[in-house]
Amino acid sequence: MTSAPQMDTLPHSASLSAGRRTRELADLANGQTVDVLVIGLGVTGAGVALDAASRGLSVAAIDAHDLAYGTSRWSSKLVHGGLRYLAAGEFGLAYESAVERGILLERTAPHLVTPLPFVLPLTPAVGRTGAATTRLGLLAADALRAAAGTSRSALPASRRISGAEARRLFPAVSSRDLRGALLYWDGQLVDDARLVVTLARTAAGHGAAILTRCRAQPPRAGVVSVLDTMSGRRFEIRARTVVNATGVWADQIDPSVQLRPSRGTHLVLPAHLLGHPAAALTVPVPGSRNRFAIVLPQADGRVYVGLTDEPVTGPVPDVAQPDPGEISFLLETLSSALETPIGVGDVIGAFAGLRPLLAGAAARTADLSRRHAVRTSPDALVTVVGGKLTTYRRMARDAVDAAVAVGRLPAGPCRTARLPLVGAARQGTPPDGLPARFVSRYGAEAAAVAAVAKGDPALLRPIADGIPVTGAEVLWAVRHEGALDEDDVLDRRTRIGLVPADRERALAGVRAILATAGDQ
Repeated sequence: MTSAPQMDTLPHSASLSAGRRTRELADLANGQTVDVLVIGLGVTGAGVALDAASRGLSVAAIDAHDLAYGTSRWSSKLVHGGLRYLAAGEFGLAYESAVERGILLERTAPHLVTPLPFVLPLTPAVGRTGAATTRLGLLAADALRAAAGTSRSALPASRRISGAEARRLFPAVSSRDLRGALLYWDGQLVDDARLVVTLARTAAGHGAAILTRCRAQPPRAGVVSVLDTMSGRRFEIRARTVVNATGVWADQIDPSVQLRPSRGTHLVLPAHLLGHPAAALTVPVPGSRNRFAIVLPQADGRVYVGLTDEPVTGPVPDVAQPDPGEISFLLETLSSALETPIGVGDVIGAFAGLRPLLAGAAARTADLSRRHAVRTSPDALVTVVGGKLTTYRRMARDAVDAAVAVGRLPAGPCRTARLPLVGAARQGTPPDGLPARFVSRYGAEAAAVAAVAKGDPALLRPIADGIPVTGAEVLWAVRHEGALDEDDVLDRRTRIGLVPADRERALAGVRAILATAGDQ
């Protein structure tokens, strides 16, 4: 098997494959001891693996399922600067979010994060006092952006715009009693699961063993019993420190952790129904204060509508399902801002994620703090919980600092604030013949993705009619991104599965490529 092109700063290959997984599992099963074992490979766990490995520590990171299997793939795909936290008076958390947004946008992942304009229509639902208050909040957010060191060229300042400009940016917005709009900017991920995969690959490039389909039991004295769910074999991993980064399942590894998960649901709509918007839309929830829905355009002809915040009781499912009431709520809220209402029949997909919120005194999960916490148990297990996707790097840094302290590990300070992720490159005009889609999703590796189609031009064509994902991307996912089966490809590497009808149409093509993916 050939290796993916490596960045100059990476001492090891950044390719994840079935063969690499087999070799690294064998090393661990044969008694190799690592400095840090990370349990969980969502955005936080992958961030921990990268932070620890880039400090020179030996690292293994495992997940019971796949990269980005849990909460990390069900977000709004935003890297936000903490506007909501400002409104709630959580200035420290807002500043932290703004700093981390700037790091991703301008230093570590400019190929994955781009500026996104948001339009807040000024209608009777937003009174003059409310508009003035919101404008002050946006000015404070602009000041926070500057304080965090993010340039205005990366994120322009907010401003008031006319109703005509609002409708140009979001054509479907209602013109009834529209007296203009507020325009502001935030960061948008090309895909949240892609960020996790990129983090995991960068960690692998620094020597970390990234192992999916490995289910862990709670550690005992630095020994973790692991079940390889592919082979059915059970073995032990020995580690000097263990970091529990399992999110909403954290209490299964450390029962002392008290969580109050909440469910956030999004809808998927075809972009043409909303006039192919060039900006996101912020919609006040009718009859409430300081509650909003957001409509987020995507690069693939889809639009996401979110977000709910509903408490979850009972056992935490592997994959959360949207509630019909949440779907109705989102549709009603969205339609209140549109010229033509949207109905259930227009929805082509829906997804829900579970927030790993720390238990608190607030009556509503929506009012619980989004701060993260790092806790070290008496038996030296480090658990990191809470937080947001935007602040994953800070969470990882704090968790590794705790692991280094408790394990007395020989490690230097965190390096990840300036460590570019695999493929990091600013977006520009794609080279001749290179699909723009490849550049926006793979950055500096775009040409390498296209190169896997050498000798078979059919791999540069869409995997199915109406689906932009190409066969080359499927092949790349298997050879270099650790995809082990069709679900990994459809649901986490390409996100075709967000629309069930698309998933069904693409399935045969993906299976055909997987059947020959090992051939070089």
